[in-house]
Amino acid sequence: MRARVFGRSRRQQRGATAVEFALIAPVLFFLMFVAIDLGLLLWVNLTMQYAVREGARYAVTGQSGLDPAASGQQRYLAIIQEIKNSSMGLYNMVDPSYTVTINGTPQSYNTPTGYNSGMFGNAGDIIVLQLNCSWPLLTPLVRPFFAGGSYAFTVAATMRNEGF
Repeated sequence: MRARVFGRSRRQQRGATAVEFALIAPVLFFLMFVAIDLGLLLWVNLTMQYAVREGARYAVTGQSGLDPAASGQQRYLAIIQEIKNSSMGLYNMVDPSYTVTINGTPQSYNTPTGYNSGMFGNAGDIIVLQLNCSWPLLTPLVRPFFAGGSYAFTVAATMRNEGF
């Protein structure tokens, strides 16, 4: 008699377990995807912060060797290339815009591409290199909480140009 009761309840439990999982699974998966999104946001933010710091370190030396152009290399193109190289392929995905401040004065750019040769100052200037970035969120239910459905963030580095 005892074996029958035990066996009957076991069969009934199988169905109850499936129903419980069906009720809990959407919440579990939602929380898992939100955690993955948060991890990606932090990783992208830290990676771009590293890229900006490396670009600023390259900028303060006055070099232009990283410019992809073989002749007539420009310093600002070399700095942007250093940021691209250090961003682990995220540069184009975050679609950055630059803000450069030299000795406390924000710089304006009037060339067609928005950059110019004096973009990163001269020897002894204190430069602040700031990138405004945007990262698209993966979890659709979280997107309405962020303007435009993406995480907007800013990374910056401040350094003094060496005597080049």
